[in-house]
Amino acid sequence: MPGHYSGSFVPFTVSDLAEYKLMSTTWHILGAGSLGTLWATRLARAGVPVRLILRDETRLASYQAGNGLTLVEHGEAHTYPVIGETPDSPTPIHRLLVACKAYDAQAAIAQLQPRLVPDAELILLQNGLGSQDAVAAQLPLARCIFASSTEGAFRDGDWRVVFAGHGYTWLGDARHPTPPLWLDDLHIAGIPHAWSTDILTRLWRKLALNCAINPLTVLYQCRNGGLQNHRCEVATLCGELSELLECAGQPAAALDLQDEVERVIHATAANYSSMYQDVANARRTEISYLLGYACQAAARHQLKLPHLQQLHERLVDELRARGLPRD
Repeated sequence: MPGHYSGSFVPFTVSDLAEYKLMSTTWHILGAGSLGTLWATRLARAGVPVRLILRDETRLASYQAGNGLTLVEHGEAHTYPVIGETPDSPTPIHRLLVACKAYDAQAAIAQLQPRLVPDAELILLQNGLGSQDAVAAQLPLARCIFASSTEGAFRDGDWRVVFAGHGYTWLGDARHPTPPLWLDDLHIAGIPHAWSTDILTRLWRKLALNCAINPLTVLYQCRNGGLQNHRCEVATLCGELSELLECAGQPAAALDLQDEVERVIHATAANYSSMYQDVANARRTEISYLLGYACQAAARHQLKLPHLQQLHERLVDELRARGLPRD
């Protein structure tokens, strides 16, 4: 079925792929982190035209000194000659995967705005909530598609990405529910995905999961599995987050939330959360788009969630003590 990954890789003949490549719109990818490069390498492997937008001339020179982007999958490394460019390149942008951090999204889009065609399509692959609406407000004529991914990847060197955990990506557009034709690009690239008519429910659900797990791993300095020693605290947070989801008009996202949080903690017991890794590497976290967003939403609904609020305050104090940004 077009737009839905079936598990087989590139179900096209060689001639089909050649013709498809000629017809395909170029994917511009903003954000050379793990997910951005994971998408870029798989699209390039399938013959779909891709360009990687790098921060500045220095990064571009570093990239061009190598052979391209390397994907490590099942222990095997393959390099793909993806074209790199800077934000001020003159090439018009018709389709843009925004894979940078949530706190960088608005500024990065503003820098690229002169290159975006009026009806450009953006795929927003940010954690949490808040940045997606902000970008959509910046570009009223563009189509902004929200995405939520459970795929796992990490960089083990410059311009190298290791595919660490096969997952799924849901995409959707609350304003225009009709799926775009370019989902076929993801299909031939072997990127497991589905078009979701309830993408906001998925994003709220993921926000709640992240709020229940990530901050506690920072405060207790533990892997995800370490939260099995703090079950009561996790359960209390899940109760308050469920209440928030109900008030925010997302009852489906609240369904059996605690069960899923416990399942994720167990299934990813050996992993460090993304927020833990950010703090451990002295990087800015996405607190404003996770806990911060949840607490602001509670305030808008005049909802008192004392444990969630206290968790936010504890995390802010921890970031302050480490000299890290608190937003």
